[in-house]
Amino acid sequence: MLVNLTELFASQLGHKEKREIMPEMEVFQSGTESFRILRKTPVNFTFTNLASGKVRVEGEAEVVLLMQCSRCLKDVEQEIKLSFELDVVSPEVPSEDADGEAFMEGYGLNVESLLDNEILMSLPTKVLCRPDCKGICRVCGKDLNLGECGCDTFVPDPRMAAIKDIFNANKEV
Repeated sequence: MLVNLTELFASQLGHKEKREIMPEMEVFQSGTESFRILRKTPVNFTFTNLASGKVRVEGEAEVVLLMQCSRCLKDVEQEIKLSFELDVVSPEVPSEDADGEAFMEGYGLNVESLLDNEILMSLPTKVLCRPDCKGICRVCGKDLNLGECGCDTFVPDPRMAAIKDIFNANKEV
């Protein structure tokens, strides 16, 4: 979705305009992963003319993504609050300090591209279904939050492997 900023670029210095835009995206794509958007709020934009051909874009929104727990792989609703501020310039104004050039298409601001970037930057590094999630068993794959599985999960110290080899080599059959 493109928001035409032509009038804002030409407006007087300090002119502010507020707009509420509902994003059209239903799925967030991040590299090879895609997350379904369960809920989203309209993006509350504030556009401020900073100079001729330069506009500051401020916005806030919330999205709820369906993600998987990093330990037990259960589905988890992850709420992400977005808050951003960037400066954009019109195509006829050369600028080196505008940080929003990647989101401009001519005189239009690409809202979907901007939101994709903001969601990507706000994604948590680890998603947990609950803080004390135990994950799954490395041997049988059982969800350890439901109870112990009884598998032998003993991992010997690798520094002692050479000594174990010596004992196994000298063992009488």
